[in-house]
Amino acid sequence: MVKDVYIHVSVDIPEGVEVEISGMKVKVKGPKGELERDFSHARGIIIRKEDSKVIVESFFANARKRALVGTIAAHIRNMITGVTKGFRYKLKIIYSHFPMNIQVKGDKVIISNFLGEKAPRIARIMPGVTVKVQGQDVIVEGIDIEKVAQTAANLELATKVKDKDRRKFVDGIYIYAREVAG
Repeated sequence: MVKDVYIHVSVDIPEGVEVEISGMKVKVKGPKGELERDFSHARGIIIRKEDSKVIVESFFANARKRALVGTIAAHIRNMITGVTKGFRYKLKIIYSHFPMNIQVKGDKVIISNFLGEKAPRIARIMPGVTVKVQGQDVIVEGIDIEKVAQTAANLELATKVKDKDRRKFVDGIYIYAREVAG
């Protein structure tokens, strides 16, 4: 018994956003910038532009292809949100033992005096992402949600405490908010 043999999801294109589709490559241009993504790994999926919508569809779709159609549509939605508004992650600097010092230098965040360590810890900033330190907050912003999230994760991982009781040693940098920037 075949349930659905055809599945399609449409994504609306707002005013001021241009979407170019060439094969399985999707390029989205907006007021905040430009993002490009290649979906050529998705076999059996069709991406096309119709009026002011992007349509992601598949014929004779099994469960895996149905999931893939929804995932690709969500990626395109995130690209459109990124070029129109952008994404922002907020992180909190928490310490109880030794005061941490955080500096942004180029494409790295340098965390010194973490748990009294002499060697600084370094977190990588992904290209196209900006990091600002405002008091006890670290704000990570950009138009590509994956790069913004990876930069925030790099900051959290750089201050991961090992071989200590997590209830007592809560020092670190932690994500506390994810939001659309603008």
